[in-house]
Amino acid sequence: MSIFNSILNFVVPPASMVMLAFAWPTLTFFHAMRWLFESLFRENMENKVVVITGASSAIGEQIAYEYARRQANLVLVARREQRLFGIRENARLLGAKQVMVIAADVVKEEDCRRFIGDTISYFGHLHHLVNTASLGHTFYFEEASDTSLFPHLMDINFWGNVYPTYVALPYLRLTHGRILVNASVESWLPMSRMSLYAAAKAAVINFYDTLRFEVKDDVGITIATDGLIGSDMSKGKFMLEEGAEMQWKEEREVSLTGGQVEEFAKAMVAGACRGEAYVKHPSWYDIFLLYRVLAPDILGWTFRLLLSTQGAKRPPLEGAPPQRPPPLAFSPSPHNQKAE
Repeated sequence: MSIFNSILNFVVPPASMVMLAFAWPTLTFFHAMRWLFESLFRENMENKVVVITGASSAIGEQIAYEYARRQANLVLVARREQRLFGIRENARLLGAKQVMVIAADVVKEEDCRRFIGDTISYFGHLHHLVNTASLGHTFYFEEASDTSLFPHLMDINFWGNVYPTYVALPYLRLTHGRILVNASVESWLPMSRMSLYAAAKAAVINFYDTLRFEVKDDVGITIATDGLIGSDMSKGKFMLEEGAEMQWKEEREVSLTGGQVEEFAKAMVAGACRGEAYVKHPSWYDIFLLYRVLAPDILGWTFRLLLSTQGAKRPPLEGAPPQRPPPLAFSPSPHNQKAE
């Protein structure tokens, strides 16, 4: 069997590339025809109910505006309730029928049950659930001085998607609704100083890819991945307060409302209304996925070369005099919503 697998290791990759080269024009044609059909018969969101988590800024805010332009009823969820009031008024001006504001923490199951329950009690149904809450970081793994912070990244980036989905799924089945997920290209494309964030996003994508087979056609799932679309991480950061129950404390207001964020939000909502399984922005990142599968060494060499030219500060070598690092800072991912 080992000899057989060894032969296949040499034969299957090049043979697959040849087959893909011949099939690519046909696949592109069918994909274009499907896109055209879905564009002509896209879902009408007027008067439908959309719950958006992490809606207080950045990509979540822009997605709220995109649904507002489609005259949907919105439920805006975030921890910072005061920030949501201004977004509610903007959404109403853009065409939203009704806008409900709910303060909640998506990493707490009881909060998720509350805002989904309030949505059903008020509107009677739910059509789209949009999960956008994310938290990125810009430190090397070895630089972390407090490992108790690690679960917070996983909580926000992973469980912050799972809990709202778990609670909303029965109601989405009743309306044949859709889940729109804000993921990231880092889930499979290696980026320095984003190890925990990338792991969480990879878990998110695998979770929803598997869930798609479980719910079948009852509930649609659109996974959106993006490249670098936001502003520099250094424009703001979050610190963790000390205490038994550590809460996210905003150190400085961060604005991620540039044109690329708005463009990605528009692509996400348009893709969800067309019923697409994946939304990729920009799509040329896909070529790196082929390298990752078929030529991972080339991809690795390329990234090492790029990162080596950045002159990034490295953690101290083992055996160096111990130093107490500064408090660990977290920043909003340049292409995702900050933690809500």
